[in-house]
Amino acid sequence: MAKHCQSCGMPMKRDPNGGGTEADGSKSETYCSICYEEGAFRHPNVTVTEFQAHCVDALAKKGMPRIMAWAFTRGIPKLDRWTKAA
Repeated sequence: MAKHCQSCGMPMKRDPNGGGTEADGSKSETYCSICYEEGAFRHPNVTVTEFQAHCVDALAKKGMPRIMAWAFTRGIPKLDRWTKAA
């Protein structure tokens, strides 16, 4: 299993569902349950920049300072989902 979701960068051990799901119902070893469900991304038609902004907003809503949330999202463009799409 990947140590971090290859879409958002969240540590997989922090995923409350233990990972997203593939189309056949099996657990994804690559993507978290927040990003990936039933073999598809939950935000399929976003750019990496839009997705980073979404992640910053989501983290800020959970109480994280925006500057810290911004710092956590800087590595998103280097993750598999975004490098394979390029």
